[in-house]
Amino acid sequence: MSTKVDRRRPDLIVPYQAPASKDNSSDFSGTLGSTLPMAAMFTRNKFVGWASVVFSIQSWLGEGSEAKSSGQPAYFAVGMSLMSLVVTYLPMFLPPPPNLNRGTSTEAPAPVSL
Repeated sequence: MSTKVDRRRPDLIVPYQAPASKDNSSDFSGTLGSTLPMAAMFTRNKFVGWASVVFSIQSWLGEGSEAKSSGQPAYFAVGMSLMSLVVTYLPMFLPPPPNLNRGTSTEAPAPVSL
């Protein structure tokens, strides 16, 4: 029977230290804060516009010092989301002109009598 001897030297043991994590939690909210205003303007959906305002303000308030130095400032996303709300509520204040049944000029032309 053999005896097992621990040959490790206790003076060479280095304790484990977890690496410092990078804080990229604002990337997803920043992406939503910049794409939702465009979706609200294209679809004229008021709920998407209000969601874009909430996400952009949240990313603006939560941006760190390293996010301020790189990329687009978050207050641009807030301005874009407010612009999307203006675009979605614009037909309430400036209604479109009435349709006079003129057609859309995409249909076939009327037949010509001989």
